[in-house]
Amino acid sequence: MNKDKQSYYKNNRLKQMRAFCEVVRTGSVTLAAQKLFLSQPSVTLQIQAMERELGVTVFERRGPVLKLTHDGGVLYALAKPLVEGIDSLQESFTAQHDRLESGELNIGAGESTILYILPEAVRRFVTAHPRIQLKIHNETGRDGLKMLRADEIDFAVGSLLDIPDDISYQPVVTFDPVLITPLDHPLAKLENVTLEDISQYGLILPPRHLSTWRMVKYVFQQHNLTFSVTLEAGGWEVIKKYVELGMGISIVTDICLTGTEKLARIPLKQYFPQRGYGLVLRKGKFLSPQARRFVAILKEVYGIEDTPTEIAI
Repeated sequence: MNKDKQSYYKNNRLKQMRAFCEVVRTGSVTLAAQKLFLSQPSVTLQIQAMERELGVTVFERRGPVLKLTHDGGVLYALAKPLVEGIDSLQESFTAQHDRLESGELNIGAGESTILYILPEAVRRFVTAHPRIQLKIHNETGRDGLKMLRADEIDFAVGSLLDIPDDISYQPVVTFDPVLITPLDHPLAKLENVTLEDISQYGLILPPRHLSTWRMVKYVFQQHNLTFSVTLEAGGWEVIKKYVELGMGISIVTDICLTGTEKLARIPLKQYFPQRGYGLVLRKGKFLSPQARRFVAILKEVYGIEDTPTEIAI
């Protein structure tokens, strides 16, 4: 048999099997034709073609009554689950595709994002889906992107200044830049604090490979000013504590300020842009149902209208 004939028979085999199974199920060619929206002769011809191709007889015809032959019974046992599987493929796929009863979700995020951006979304997610294993990896910057590219995490949440060609970024929430100082610091007594005023004092900043350092450097350079760093410290909580102790001043986003700190807060919107936090995704990656659900909850927390996400996060 040549390839064209093989292809023809394969393409028609499902139609033949469906007609055969429907006749067995209803016990009537007429009822099967109605069910399949076909003419009665069409159903008969499909079954006869199937019999010729397989070299079997599937029905004993005793007047109006159809009875399966032995070969017909064997064929029906084989064909029925295949036809039902094909006919329910879309429904079964949708059920599996959107299943949220179990599974695993891996999210990459820096310490400040874990502490200030994610808690409410995480609380809602684990409450609604307690059987999904959620893992939050405290990784940021280059390490976070490395995990993203290696598919070790589903997506990352954080701030991204420079977006690589293979990464997409979807902003979710923004915060304002703020200078924090001890309550008794000279800058806390000024009515208007300039960038030049700030340059006279040592800063406490996150490690220089992170985006905060680069933003501070860029803004000072734009104003032809220099700055000094007296201490590098990881995490806003650590930085706030060291500022409270009088070890320096810092430029942070107000996301990390709860109002309970013993700190002076000086707005810097005239110098620094708002800091955005959002979804960081590898282009071409499609999110799992678990990941899509978390993204929807995160956007819900911050009042962002949800849109289809091809990750693409």
